[in-house]
Amino acid sequence: MPADMNDYFKKKQPNNKNNSGGGDGNKPPRVKRPAGDGGGGKQAPSWIFIALAIVAALVFLKPFTIINSGEVGIKVRTGKFDETPLKAGLHFFIPVLERIIPVNTRIRLITYSNQSTTMIGDNYDSKTSLTKGGFEGGLKRNPAIQVLDKRGLTVNIDMAVQYQLKAETAPRTIEQWGSSWEEKIINSKVREVVRDVVGQYTAEKLPEMRNEIASAIETKVKEKIVALDGEPVILSSVELRNIVLPAKIKGKIEEVQAAKQDVTIAEQQKEKAKQQAQKNAEIARGEAERNRIVAQGQADKIRIEAEEQAKANKLISDSLTPRLIELEQIKTQAKFNEALKVNKDAQIFLTPGGAVPNIWVDAKGKEQRAVSAQQ
Repeated sequence: MPADMNDYFKKKQPNNKNNSGGGDGNKPPRVKRPAGDGGGGKQAPSWIFIALAIVAALVFLKPFTIINSGEVGIKVRTGKFDETPLKAGLHFFIPVLERIIPVNTRIRLITYSNQSTTMIGDNYDSKTSLTKGGFEGGLKRNPAIQVLDKRGLTVNIDMAVQYQLKAETAPRTIEQWGSSWEEKIINSKVREVVRDVVGQYTAEKLPEMRNEIASAIETKVKEKIVALDGEPVILSSVELRNIVLPAKIKGKIEEVQAAKQDVTIAEQQKEKAKQQAQKNAEIARGEAERNRIVAQGQADKIRIEAEEQAKANKLISDSLTPRLIELEQIKTQAKFNEALKVNKDAQIFLTPGGAVPNIWVDAKGKEQRAVSAQQ
């Protein structure tokens, strides 16, 4: 301490003689002990200070971290990444020399679209989600992928990709690709493949070839991801959501589709008319066939009746004999005789040989009637 300061403090000190009752005035004053101490007071145990120091170190240095489910921890020791990932739970490390980086291994979704959507993160604490990279592991939206078609027209492609960081190789992936591994692995590969595939077609053909294009994009993106050293990412799905064409091309395609639709409607109407005509023809043929069958039935009926009648007549003709004819004549004359009893003025003319029929003449009236009786 400088000399002038020593002189200053000496002047400020009270007179030693008054405090100690004598003695050298250059000696510092003695501190009196509290009454009852007796000069033998006990000091606090040293372990208490050690415990307080440990608690203070745990609070201020925080040499531990908690890894949540769906995450792995990467331990970095003096700048070197430990290749063994830390599983969920409590893990300790040496401050200053070591640190633990939590890495999200949940399924992530990255979309490419110009339509505004709400960002949704999966961090437990919404207050810290923005400070940890912004919705890491949740929904991440990128602008639609702009692609030039075969003729150089700009086309926007909407995509959605689901993927997750492979937990076993997470330390190696972060060490090799860094914290921006999504941009380097997923985003760059998807954009590259989409431009290569879509650029092979004209804008008009894209809607027609949608399924083939979607399949080709998914196949090639998976091939590029699998070909990476260690396969750092597990790719769940690559979905082609929408193809946004230029307004002029879209208008022309709609016109073509409308014309095709009109042609389709006309063809359907033509086919319907054709089917109706065929139906009517079938009905007419059926009606004609029915009439033919009915006529044939009637003709067959008449023919059968005539044949049966001819057979009957033949049987009757074969059964007639002279005596049977005489018998029939006698029966007829007997009927005439009975009639004469009622009409005595009637006249009967018998045919020669007594053949039937006979002729009956009613002579009672002025008019004559010829009656033929078939027996």
